[in-house]
Amino acid sequence: MKVCFDTFGCRLNRAEALSMEAGFLARGWKVASSHAEADLIIVRGCSVTAKAQHECERLLEHLKEKYPAKRVIATGCLKQKRNEALLRDLDMDRIPLSTTRAFLKVQDGCSSNCAFCIVPQFRGTARSIVFEDVLEQAKRFFDAGYTEIVVTGCNLSQYNSKGRRIAQLAAALAALDGRRRIRIGSVEPGPAAAELVDAMAANANICRYLHLPVQSGSNTVLSAMRRPYKVQDFEEIVDTARKAMPFVAIGCDLMAGFPGESEHDALATRSLTMRLAIARAHVFPFSERPGTAAALMAGKILPALRAERAAALQRIADEERTRYAKRMIGRVVEIVVEDEENVAGWTGEYLWCRLRHEYATAIGAKRRDLVKIRVQKAEGHVLAGTPVFE
Repeated sequence: MKVCFDTFGCRLNRAEALSMEAGFLARGWKVASSHAEADLIIVRGCSVTAKAQHECERLLEHLKEKYPAKRVIATGCLKQKRNEALLRDLDMDRIPLSTTRAFLKVQDGCSSNCAFCIVPQFRGTARSIVFEDVLEQAKRFFDAGYTEIVVTGCNLSQYNSKGRRIAQLAAALAALDGRRRIRIGSVEPGPAAAELVDAMAANANICRYLHLPVQSGSNTVLSAMRRPYKVQDFEEIVDTARKAMPFVAIGCDLMAGFPGESEHDALATRSLTMRLAIARAHVFPFSERPGTAAALMAGKILPALRAERAAALQRIADEERTRYAKRMIGRVVEIVVEDEENVAGWTGEYLWCRLRHEYATAIGAKRRDLVKIRVQKAEGHVLAGTPVFE
């Protein structure tokens, strides 16, 4: 029997899909390379934006029309998902082996009530995986040969296992093996993120990439969004991080065209992106989600203007990312090898980096190896350099 996966959305969805894949493999199934080969097709959907949900629903309709005899299961953040016994009975404790980096789920759900977000309706309130269980799973990933663990959850700032929060968890994971990397996913600006900065600064093997989903550079918009912080909180965390780790990369999520967003508000977000030299930004226009408060708000921005503001933000974000990449010239970075032929992979700062061609074949690096590279050039935000031997 063969199973095929289509996974949309966030790292959490991907982590869950990989665990599910490992569970099927443990049962003797094989992973199909196409829908046509599969006996079972599993779609892990995403409804975080109307566009994402539409793409998932369109795929499901296409699959049911093209393969009426095949079994298709929808799961993840979708209204039409079914609590299939086949999925409930899977051994989700198996270690996925198909990826270069391990995705470690530590938390699910969210207890916030942001005006634009539908996710709590699908995933419920915040729940944390027991601290010791997370560490045990991380050890298993390391034993399986992974050299980087990506810590993921629905809202990592709400991780709490008997008073131990994400910063304590990050430090404990880093202490398991100083030769392996820990990458922390998105953490909302606030006390948890501030604590995480201290943990990052104290542990060299926690990736120097801090992703803070600020959403807007306007306090007026943040208040309307029901976000639990102000722009100043975000700025203070970034300032603290840069003082402790001068070359830390700051990533963020930015939303354009939220209801009531004025041109002044939009300008404030663009200014924030430039002023704080954001190294990596996920920019998206506001999307009405039925069932959320924002869907009923007055002051709707025309879709064309939302797209225009998002495009302007993305241009600025791309320019800042290129500037950040150029700052890395002359520095030594470390990659986890994903592309063996070119000895290329992601740096701890979340930049793609490769060895110069003349070194790639000679070094003989394998997938998942950690390789240090002295950066010699940056083409856009892609780095290249020579190997560093210790």
